[in-house]
Amino acid sequence: MYEKLEMLIDGEWCAGSDGKSEPVINPANEETLGTLPHASRSDLDRALAAAQRAFLSWSATSAFDRSTILRKAAELMRERSDQIATTLTLEEGKAFAEARVEVLSSADITDWYAEEGKRAYGRIIPSRAPGMRQMVLKEPVGPVAAFTPWNFPAVTPIRKMAGALAAGCSCIIKPSEETPGTCIALARCFQDAGLPKGVLNVVFGVPAEVSERVIASPIIRKISFTGSIAVGKHLLKLAAEGLKRTTMELGGHSPVIVFDDVDVDQVVKVVVAGKYRNAGQVCVSPTRFFVQDSKYPAFVKAFATAAKALKVGSGMEAGVQMGPLANARRLDAMAEFVADARDHGAKIETGGDRIGNSGFFFEPTVISDVPDDARIMYDEPFGPLAPITRFKSFDEVVTRANSLEYGLASYAFTTSEKTASAISDKLQTGMVAVNGLTVSTPETPFGGVKHSGHGSEGGVEGLEAYLNTKFVSQAH
Repeated sequence: MYEKLEMLIDGEWCAGSDGKSEPVINPANEETLGTLPHASRSDLDRALAAAQRAFLSWSATSAFDRSTILRKAAELMRERSDQIATTLTLEEGKAFAEARVEVLSSADITDWYAEEGKRAYGRIIPSRAPGMRQMVLKEPVGPVAAFTPWNFPAVTPIRKMAGALAAGCSCIIKPSEETPGTCIALARCFQDAGLPKGVLNVVFGVPAEVSERVIASPIIRKISFTGSIAVGKHLLKLAAEGLKRTTMELGGHSPVIVFDDVDVDQVVKVVVAGKYRNAGQVCVSPTRFFVQDSKYPAFVKAFATAAKALKVGSGMEAGVQMGPLANARRLDAMAEFVADARDHGAKIETGGDRIGNSGFFFEPTVISDVPDDARIMYDEPFGPLAPITRFKSFDEVVTRANSLEYGLASYAFTTSEKTASAISDKLQTGMVAVNGLTVSTPETPFGGVKHSGHGSEGGVEGLEAYLNTKFVSQAH
């Protein structure tokens, strides 16, 4: 059953005061799941006032008591995981098994922050003068504005909500209007766990209108955004007007470097599962495959065979390995990438077309002999397309892998410890995985460099993002 669509403002579930709304569409069949209310300017102002008022009491609440509420919320997420995962699959499209893992991961993230919030340690610095005590304190930064996209409707919002709440901040979050039900369900877990009213507010509307109104308010002291580079740059300009701290997790175009000492079949098993997870709609999805010459033919053949064997269908169907794209825009984008690759002389090994005419399904696609000037090699595809090209030397592939403005994640496969260390040092990304694809866990920092953003979510760095540092010198 799909989640009831409402906003949360000052502890109350409500509709928008001016009656504006939009439909939420199931990408598997293009049917309407529900009607989502939009916040009016007065609704947003109420949320801001609630966040300001609640911050005073929540920031004064002990870290131990905040932790108790967060841990209860995590328990509720686990108890409701099947229900929340159903909502997630219906509105976003990914396979139910993937959706359930995402919800359970959200509970783990909440637990992590619940515990880490109790360890927001300061320190005592020895003084150079007698009779002086020098202290460093960590304090919550203030009310937070968070903005999240549609591709991970549970994990992306929870990183921001749980991090802010654990640090003692209040939060206004605007999830994607295309996948709102999941975040609403998570917010209900916090409310049912005893979170005081006004600490967490969930609003929807026209993204530009909401962001401009909320970020401009002097109440907001921190902005956390996950989304495109273009929108991230715009929000940074808005934040600059108020000198507000920001965390920006923006686009990626992750290189995958396969050296000639690997077992091709083992590598293909790993990267095919990662490539087509959530139909490739993942900011850290492996998206540019560089394979050393001697292993290139075998890699392409094995990759195409594995991709062709994937079961594609509605995420609610048993055994489905890849669901639909999230919206019609992605279908058009995939067709454009494939056509451009063909125009540049690349070969479509498998896939390349839409599946059927109902729902936003696209074939798992493998493209070989892709030149570096094909669009798919420099623009993030954000879909089930795997471009593969060959390389000769270590220095050559490093130069090509680092040539883009993106710097989120990168991957390499080799059996050589020396090569593994060397490639880890050379890749210009915020995260590197060697002989695997794991770059995101609750206890580790997640974030990029260059145009992929700044700041981290997860790990101790994720909590630090919501804390101010205060120095106190006290003479006796």
